[in-house]
Amino acid sequence: MHDYQREFLELALSRDALRFGRFTLKSGRESPYFFNAGLFNDGEALAVLGRCYAAAITRAAPGFDMLFGPAYKGIPLAAATAIALAREHGRSVPWAFNRKEAKDHGEGGNIVGHRLEGRVLIIDDVITAGTAIRESVSLIRDSGARPVGIALALDRQERGKGERSAVQEVEAEFGLACLSILTLEGLIEALAEAQVDARRIPGEYRAALEAYRQRYGVA
Repeated sequence: MHDYQREFLELALSRDALRFGRFTLKSGRESPYFFNAGLFNDGEALAVLGRCYAAAITRAAPGFDMLFGPAYKGIPLAAATAIALAREHGRSVPWAFNRKEAKDHGEGGNIVGHRLEGRVLIIDDVITAGTAIRESVSLIRDSGARPVGIALALDRQERGKGERSAVQEVEAEFGLACLSILTLEGLIEALAEAQVDARRIPGEYRAALEAYRQRYGVA
């Protein structure tokens, strides 16, 4: 496990953004864990999260010229990542986000920030149904720019309606590379190797995570 992954996991646990128990998902599945990036809701948490995104991107992202954050959760994530790339990696890149409804006065349009151009890396928390990503890809392409990849906080690595995960479906549909700070597989390995405070995660839930992956996981 890389340092940025450990830092992200500790942050998620300390802010209850990653919780363990029994949670019924929108799909109807009962999951032993739940992730809510909306709980990274103060300056310190957002600064750490931005550093983790920046580290993951620097390590694994395809070449890109700017960042795009889909409304709404992607907006602060893209901003925090842009700050961290400048401060931690000496790379200042432009960023933009979309409005849900186009503005018909002032500068108008539905894109805020830098104009979309060149190779665009999309920043979001998770991919569930892929709706926000599909909208983002359309916006970017319609602007004459080229989406090249997606950076996520967590990849649940579980099947959707078919045999592939939501992330794999998006990768196949658009030919985009998806990277994540942490995956379900990485989470399970971290718990098995006691790389986080195991007292916060009872053994029964560590076993439940493995059983959930066996039942719903993808390669």
